[in-house]
Amino acid sequence: MAGILDRAGIDVILIGDSLGNVVLGHESTIPVTLDDMVHHTRAVSRAVHRALVVADLPFMTYHLSIRDALVATGRLMQEGRAQAVKLEGGREVTEQIKMIVRAGVPVMAHIGLTPQSVHQLGGYRVQGREAEAAFKLLDDARAVQDAGAFAIVLECVPAPLAEMVTEELQIPTIGIGAGPYCDGQVLVVNDMLGLGGGFTPRFVKRYADLGAEAMRAVTAFKEEVETGRFPESEHSFTMSEDELEKLKKG
Repeated sequence: MAGILDRAGIDVILIGDSLGNVVLGHESTIPVTLDDMVHHTRAVSRAVHRALVVADLPFMTYHLSIRDALVATGRLMQEGRAQAVKLEGGREVTEQIKMIVRAGVPVMAHIGLTPQSVHQLGGYRVQGREAEAAFKLLDDARAVQDAGAFAIVLECVPAPLAEMVTEELQIPTIGIGAGPYCDGQVLVVNDMLGLGGGFTPRFVKRYADLGAEAMRAVTAFKEEVETGRFPESEHSFTMSEDELEKLKKG
């Protein structure tokens, strides 16, 4: 998948902890471990030649201490071969951002709906609809920029608010459910290709239905095996008549 995205000219490939939902079968991103992230980041990095590879710092790998944040970042960079990391939060994670940047690692910020805090937020809800919450989001955006983030993901925020953030910041904004006014957009590839089997968020545009096509193909395979139509001679290997005769004679 990473190779396809890279060849298609996608500029940034994010290995998000959303892999917990769409690959590992979890109900949220919270169970995703650092080992999970390293494994998937390493696989993506082997396939990518031009896009910027960014890896998520998973739940509780950067919250307890700056040292934990640096150790987790080091693993994603050295073992996973990421080129940048992403972490969730606003003003409360600015010290972590500063120290990671000081260590020479580019940091992408993420505010608005932050899935690692889904229980605290009361579910997957649009953030910043009320003026007070919108002011806080603007403050968080300024804070992570000042801390050294090179870009910021805005997730599930009203389009007018995302536009205000984009106009105010010097760094690029990347929207997901944040309207058309951000500098860039991101979608979970399984969602956009129709490979998920569950709930599809409103902000997702499905560009293909590969899940249905995969089901058709697998069903056809099963039927042909059961009825003896696969494999046919064109899918089989042969041996010379002389060698076959020797085999028959023992």
